[in-house]
Amino acid sequence: MATPIYEFSQLPRVQAHFPATDRGDPVRAPGAAPKVGVIYNPRSHRNKGADFDCGVCPHVFIAQPGDRSQLPAALAELAERGIDLLVINGGDGTVRDVLTCGHGIFGDDWPAIAVLPKGKTNALTVDLGVPGEWNLQDAIDAFEGGARVQRRPIEVTTPTVGSANVLGFILGAGAFATATQAGQSAHRLGAFNSLAVGVTALWALAQSVFASRSNKWRRGARMNIRLGRGEAAMAHSGLGDPAFRQLLFASTLERLPAGLNPFGKLKKGLKLVAVDQISRRTTALVPAILNGHFQDKLRERGIHQLSASQFTLEIDDQFILDGEAFPAGEYRISQGPELSFVVP
Repeated sequence: MATPIYEFSQLPRVQAHFPATDRGDPVRAPGAAPKVGVIYNPRSHRNKGADFDCGVCPHVFIAQPGDRSQLPAALAELAERGIDLLVINGGDGTVRDVLTCGHGIFGDDWPAIAVLPKGKTNALTVDLGVPGEWNLQDAIDAFEGGARVQRRPIEVTTPTVGSANVLGFILGAGAFATATQAGQSAHRLGAFNSLAVGVTALWALAQSVFASRSNKWRRGARMNIRLGRGEAAMAHSGLGDPAFRQLLFASTLERLPAGLNPFGKLKKGLKLVAVDQISRRTTALVPAILNGHFQDKLRERGIHQLSASQFTLEIDDQFILDGEAFPAGEYRISQGPELSFVVP
């Protein structure tokens, strides 16, 4: 049996012991090496404890927090050093935790960020076009000679007084949560990154084609989605129970692992696809839909592709953000700060 994904009992609340820093416009002397801060996660799948590459630059500061609670202090120390480049050494979950904890420290004034793809899944680096063998020296070289890609993460907030928030890039619910659990089996079999995504997607498709609407793969979750600041109710095709959606998937990424394209022609900003309890016939068309070869009357068939400035999600089941589960409740989904990622 696969190891279960980590389940949060609530959105993490980062204590405001470390106020946001005003970094201004850091100016380096001509020829001076950039100041580089590294958040190293030794528990990430591809980290073996011997890939620090510490000797590449005398201005590299490495933090290895023991757990999530130590991240704010580690990031605050790097901010005080005036780093030019923040390197995240880990997978999508590490990226989510660093962005979440760093939001109260850097605010809207983040240093440039580089991500080393060291996790079981590395969807962000797939979108950025970062090669799997990228290392710390490559990231430092790219800071000067590479390119920059801007992305805004998803920001998930509880719309209450004293709200908590978390930043990430891929959010899903319903069958997506079930598929994420199933994906742990793919990891146990040695499938990672795009291969794991592909294997899990095929398994989810097969389950949905042959399952009844009472099966968890087609039942999905009871959810209410309201769009924009006006919170207009999202349309429903009338297929299946209108209180349920078989699947919800949202992201600000523009390219996804395994070549998946659930958003059709939509590329920029916060995008979401909501799937009603669709027929088996429509389910069988999903591969063609994902490849852009079938776009005929998707809304009538129960597949809703759209972009939104924000949306509110009320859900009576868990949702997944970058591979880990968060509890049922009411959430506001919007976009976080614009971040500049260093790429080759």
